[in-house]
Amino acid sequence: MTGTVAIQPQAPYRAWRDPALSAEARVDALIHEMTLEEKVAQLFGVWVGASDEGAEVAPHQHDMEAPVDLDDLLPDGLGQLTRPFGTVPVDPAVGALSLMRTQARITAANRFGIPAVAHEECLAGFAAWGATAYPVPLSWGATFDPALVREMAAAIGRDMRAVGVHQGLAPVLDVVRDARWGRVEETIGEDPYLVGTIATAYVQGLESAGVVATLKHFAGYSASRAGRNLAPVGMGARELADVILPPFEMAVRESGVRSVMHAYTDTDGVPSAADDRLLTGLLRDTWGFTGTVVADYFGIAFLKTLHGVAGTFGEAAGAALAAGVDVELPTVKTFGAPLLAAVRQGHVPEELVDRAVRRVLLQKTRLGLLDPDWSPVPPALRDADTTAGPDALRGTIDLDPAANRELAGRIAEQAVVLLRNDGTLPLDPLTPRRIALIGPNSEAPTAALGCYSFPVHVGAQHPDIPVGIALPTLREALVAEFPDAEVLVARGTGIDDGGTEGFAEALGIARGADVVVAALGDRAGLFGRGTSGEGCDAESLVLPGAQGRLLDALLDTGTPVVTTLLAGRPYALGRAADESAAVVQSFFPGEAGTAAIASVLSGRTGPSGRLPVSVPRHPGAQPSTYLASRLGHGSEVSSIDPTPAFGFGHGLTYTAFAWSDLVVEDTEVRTDGEVRLALTVANTGDRAGTELVQLYLHDPVASVVQPVQRLIGYVRLDLAPGRRVRIRSVVPADLASFTGRAGKRVVEPGELELRLSASSTEPRLTARVTLTGPVRQVDHHRRLHAGFEVLPDTCR
Repeated sequence: MTGTVAIQPQAPYRAWRDPALSAEARVDALIHEMTLEEKVAQLFGVWVGASDEGAEVAPHQHDMEAPVDLDDLLPDGLGQLTRPFGTVPVDPAVGALSLMRTQARITAANRFGIPAVAHEECLAGFAAWGATAYPVPLSWGATFDPALVREMAAAIGRDMRAVGVHQGLAPVLDVVRDARWGRVEETIGEDPYLVGTIATAYVQGLESAGVVATLKHFAGYSASRAGRNLAPVGMGARELADVILPPFEMAVRESGVRSVMHAYTDTDGVPSAADDRLLTGLLRDTWGFTGTVVADYFGIAFLKTLHGVAGTFGEAAGAALAAGVDVELPTVKTFGAPLLAAVRQGHVPEELVDRAVRRVLLQKTRLGLLDPDWSPVPPALRDADTTAGPDALRGTIDLDPAANRELAGRIAEQAVVLLRNDGTLPLDPLTPRRIALIGPNSEAPTAALGCYSFPVHVGAQHPDIPVGIALPTLREALVAEFPDAEVLVARGTGIDDGGTEGFAEALGIARGADVVVAALGDRAGLFGRGTSGEGCDAESLVLPGAQGRLLDALLDTGTPVVTTLLAGRPYALGRAADESAAVVQSFFPGEAGTAAIASVLSGRTGPSGRLPVSVPRHPGAQPSTYLASRLGHGSEVSSIDPTPAFGFGHGLTYTAFAWSDLVVEDTEVRTDGEVRLALTVANTGDRAGTELVQLYLHDPVASVVQPVQRLIGYVRLDLAPGRRVRIRSVVPADLASFTGRAGKRVVEPGELELRLSASSTEPRLTARVTLTGPVRQVDHHRRLHAGFEVLPDTCR
């Protein structure tokens, strides 16, 4: 008798699982099989919080959202998981286990086995409990060091990817237009070229780790009237084109970015979330962006509730889809039942749903989420026993390793800006002295953190849970840096409570000290719970509370005062700008920030930061930045003088530099040509130091009003004592382009000045050149950068 062999049925062929096919072919095959409900399910997220017991995530009950029943949603699939690590404090390994189990549930529940994209905030580091808190973006700008920011972003991305996160909601490319705006700390600065180069580097770093970066907020958010969060934007098309949009254009062209987030604001009455000219005509059709556009949190619903351009949530969903928004975040509101009803009723074409879901599924395919070997187990848990339970995993993933802390320290050190120094700094760390540390940021552990750092953004709501990372106070940092000094501390006043009861003690300590370190600035928070941060806008740029009065009183003691700021925006310092022995500015420099400040005070680290925003002389001169036309600067026709106390790009060192021997190869070039020039920079002091050569363009006569000058390039030089270098630069005429009267970007013939400067207020050498030939129209293919080559100087 012969035996029979059972033939196992083969699994049906699913084209969307076949990595041999193109991503486009796989996605087309999948969409062909999907119902309307399944397609729409890919277009929204659900706000979740990982379980500290390793269980599946639970919907986050935010007061702006309706309760979500995952059992009802998941059979159709799910587009995104919102902030599984960034909602409540959770051990990273346990959070990764929780996310793993949730992804397994999601894929098992929908018939195509499609996982969700998990996204997190990463503006100042991965916003998770126990993760490194890096300096805020305004500090990135102060470094003028794209390579360092790229390195940081790659480290952030690796940490996120290790625990199963796919997308990061950063960087912010908003150009500061009014320093009263609460979110200045989240920006990179007030110049579009600086913002563009630093943000592009950040995107390159994050994307190199396999994490989808998200450009935000597209576009105009930072130009809201009077610096008020979400207030209308009234700028003209030229300001939009020449100031707000260039950083986004640079990042789209050069970084490989895969997602963009629309802005909350409306510009000239059109909300960004419903602006097809912006999200489709410019972003996709002109610039060639092929990734996803995601909504800022609740931004689509705001079309109905705040902007009043939609009568129902279905209309809001249709308007956003038509404009080019693909994904609703943070959770399902308009893209759920309201959108389904609008499509079925014929109000929204299903083709718009298909367009959006195709973009979403292409991204998921390229992330590997549709591959046959995809696993919900994140890299950090691949060698762990995930069946042993959360207690066995707790503490096994370190999101703040020594390498991260060292990197955070390097960024913080490079971001500290020395604004003024009468020779008091550096303080010899081995000289016995009495240091009076006075001010509300003297002993505040979170004084160096921004509003999107996890300890501030989330941890503040859980005061009984340890912060998860070491946060040395400024007092602790000074004690460590100056072991032979006596450090005496007094708070003096609060950040913004206006109290003066502590003045007497503080002034008494100051009078008996050799030097005063005045620790002043901001408290980061959200929506009025801080003096800096989202929804924490300022009426003026006076130091919050009674800090300005305390500072004046300290100056009156006669003891040298080192005014030291840990802040999220620049403030007018009054007398202190001229009378302080020194002024040290930091912008929320992160977990290693207080040690960085102390190292600059001692001279262990030479100051090398430069201002990414101007520091005002008068508190009420806003809105004002260096990027202004002639009538935007101080003049006799107005009693308000916006001249800064310290201009954009300013920063001192502990050494001296000489600039010389400027040579311009040809002072006449065509409008499609390039200027070649060279100069020598030498460190003439007795200490190593960093000089920043900044290249500004001044166009004295143009067909439309131009800023007096604008940054078009820069190069950092780290020079040993006595070292000199020769810098060669190639400046394309394209960099002189601007939006002309016809609304097109043009390069016009005429005279130009190329100002080689130490800051926007300190030109050192000027090359005068003339562009010849016809007016030349340029587009998004134009050259964006000047080239710099640094060579040893062999002339002498």
